Amino acid sequence: MKKEYDFSKGKRGRVIPPELGKSRITIRLDNEILDWFREKANQQGGGNYQTMINQALKEYIHQDKPIQEILRQVIREELKNVA
Repeated sequence: MKKEYDFSKGKRGRVIPPELGKSRITIRLDNEILDWFREKANQQGGGNYQTMINQALKEYIHQDKPIQEILRQVIREELKNVA
């Protein structure tokens, strides 16, 4: 390791440009939600839990069912898994 480095030609800001069609935001989510997505990513052998959250949101906005119907379906599936 050198004693000193020359940063005179260095640039501030992002090193990697952002992906087209994506925006960086700050969002607050419950720990329970984050833990669930992180655990799912780990179960699948790693990966990006943020991508999984994004995919879940996409699926939600592109479906035609009302939220009540989706919740009923999820509850039925979970009850099958418990029994």
